[in-house]
Amino acid sequence: QVQLVESGGGLVQAGDSLRLSCAASGGIFSSYAMGWFRQVPGKEREFVACISRSGGTTFYADSVKGRFTISRDNAKNTVYLQMNSLKPEDTAVYYCAASTVVQLRVLANPNIVNYWGQGTQVTVSS
Repeated sequence: QVQLVESGGGLVQAGDSLRLSCAASGGIFSSYAMGWFRQVPGKEREFVACISRSGGTTFYADSVKGRFTISRDNAKNTVYLQMNSLKPEDTAVYYCAASTVVQLRVLANPNIVNYWGQGTQVTVSS
Protein backbone atom coordinates (compact mmCIF):
# COMPACT_ATOMS: atom_id res chain seq x y z
CA GLN A 1 0.00 0.00 0.00
CA VAL A 2 1.40 3.36 -1.06
CA GLN A 3 0.61 6.54 0.84
CA LEU A 4 0.89 9.88 -0.95
CA VAL A 5 0.91 13.22 0.88
CA GLU A 6 0.76 16.48 -1.06
CA SER A 7 1.92 19.86 0.19
CA GLY A 8 2.65 23.32 -1.16
CA GLY A 9 -0.79 24.54 -2.15
CA GLY A 10 -2.06 27.97 -1.25
CA LEU A 11 -3.53 31.27 -2.38
CA VAL A 12 -1.54 33.24 -4.95
CA GLN A 13 -2.14 35.97 -7.50
CA ALA A 14 -2.26 35.50 -11.24
CA GLY A 15 1.26 35.33 -12.66
CA ASP A 16 2.76 33.93 -9.47
CA SER A 17 4.44 30.56 -9.02
CA LEU A 18 3.94 27.61 -6.68
CA ARG A 19 5.69 24.30 -6.23
CA LEU A 20 3.69 21.32 -5.12
CA SER A 21 5.36 18.32 -3.51
CA CYS A 22 4.12 14.79 -3.05
CA ALA A 23 5.92 12.52 -0.60
CA ALA A 24 5.41 8.78 -1.04
CA SER A 25 5.79 6.00 1.48
CA GLY A 26 4.92 2.35 1.86
CA GLY A 27 6.17 1.15 -1.49
CA ILE A 28 9.06 1.20 -3.93
CA PHE A 29 8.69 4.73 -5.26
CA SER A 30 10.84 4.17 -8.32
CA SER A 31 8.57 1.36 -9.47
CA TYR A 32 5.65 3.76 -10.05
CA ALA A 33 4.93 6.23 -12.76
CA MET A 34 3.70 9.41 -11.09
CA GLY A 35 1.23 12.05 -12.08
CA TRP A 36 -0.68 15.13 -11.05
CA PHE A 37 -4.38 15.69 -11.60
CA ARG A 38 -6.71 18.48 -10.59
CA GLN A 39 -10.39 18.87 -9.89
CA VAL A 40 -12.86 21.68 -9.37
CA PRO A 41 -16.28 21.19 -7.80
CA GLY A 42 -18.82 19.79 -10.23
CA LYS A 43 -16.24 18.70 -12.78
CA GLU A 44 -14.35 15.51 -13.44
CA ARG A 45 -10.78 15.07 -12.27
CA GLU A 46 -8.48 16.12 -15.10
CA PHE A 47 -4.96 15.17 -16.04
CA VAL A 48 -2.21 17.74 -15.53
CA ALA A 49 1.15 15.99 -15.97
CA CYS A 50 2.91 12.66 -15.55
CA ILE A 51 6.46 11.38 -15.34
CA SER A 52 8.09 8.04 -15.97
CA ARG A 53 9.78 5.90 -13.33
CA SER A 54 13.23 7.22 -14.17
CA GLY A 55 12.07 10.78 -14.71
CA GLY A 56 13.27 10.76 -18.27
CA THR A 57 9.85 11.08 -19.93
CA THR A 58 7.07 13.53 -19.16
CA PHE A 59 3.68 14.42 -20.61
CA TYR A 60 1.55 17.49 -20.00
CA ALA A 61 -1.99 18.61 -20.60
CA ASP A 62 -2.14 21.25 -23.30
CA SER A 63 -3.56 23.74 -20.81
CA VAL A 64 -0.38 23.71 -18.70
CA LYS A 65 2.32 22.95 -21.28
CA GLY A 66 5.11 25.50 -21.09
CA ARG A 67 4.02 26.74 -17.65
CA PHE A 68 4.16 23.63 -15.43
CA THR A 69 7.06 21.23 -14.92
CA ILE A 70 6.85 17.82 -13.30
CA SER A 71 9.94 16.24 -11.78
CA ARG A 72 10.83 13.53 -9.29
CA ASP A 73 13.59 12.67 -6.87
CA ASN A 74 13.65 8.91 -6.38
CA ALA A 75 16.18 9.23 -3.56
CA LYS A 76 13.66 11.34 -1.63
CA ASN A 77 10.54 9.44 -2.75
CA THR A 78 9.06 12.72 -3.88
CA VAL A 79 7.43 14.09 -7.02
CA TYR A 80 7.09 17.81 -7.68
CA LEU A 81 4.95 20.09 -9.78
CA GLN A 82 6.46 23.50 -10.46
CA MET A 83 3.69 25.84 -11.55
CA ASN A 84 4.63 29.16 -13.14
CA SER A 85 2.56 31.94 -14.67
CA LEU A 86 -0.48 30.76 -12.78
CA LYS A 87 -3.92 31.72 -14.05
CA PRO A 88 -7.27 31.89 -12.25
CA GLU A 89 -8.41 28.88 -14.28
CA ASP A 90 -5.66 26.83 -12.59
CA THR A 91 -7.64 27.06 -9.36
CA ALA A 92 -8.43 23.52 -8.22
CA VAL A 93 -7.60 20.79 -5.76
CA TYR A 94 -4.43 19.14 -7.01
CA TYR A 95 -3.96 15.41 -6.50
CA CYS A 96 -0.83 13.33 -6.67
CA ALA A 97 -1.17 9.91 -8.30
CA ALA A 98 0.88 6.73 -8.56
CA SER A 99 0.41 4.06 -11.19
CA THR A 100 1.93 0.78 -12.30
CA VAL A 101 1.03 1.60 -15.90
CA VAL A 102 3.61 0.53 -18.47
CA GLN A 103 2.79 3.03 -21.21
CA LEU A 104 3.20 6.41 -19.54
CA ARG A 105 0.80 8.28 -21.79
CA VAL A 106 -2.05 6.08 -20.54
CA LEU A 107 -1.68 7.71 -17.13
CA ALA A 108 -3.68 10.63 -18.49
CA ASN A 109 -6.72 8.46 -17.69
CA PRO A 110 -7.55 8.79 -13.97
CA ASN A 111 -9.04 5.28 -14.01
CA ILE A 112 -5.50 3.94 -14.46
CA VAL A 113 -4.30 5.39 -11.16
CA ASN A 114 -3.53 2.88 -8.41
CA TYR A 115 -3.04 5.34 -5.53
CA TRP A 116 -4.20 8.89 -4.84
CA GLY A 117 -3.10 11.53 -2.39
CA GLN A 118 -5.60 13.52 -0.33
CA GLY A 119 -5.21 16.66 -2.44
CA THR A 120 -3.98 20.19 -1.86
CA GLN A 121 -5.92 23.36 -2.71
CA VAL A 122 -4.46 25.86 -5.16
CA THR A 123 -6.32 29.14 -5.53
CA VAL A 124 -5.24 31.77 -8.04
CA SER A 125 -6.82 35.19 -7.71
CA SER A 126 -7.11 37.61 -10.63
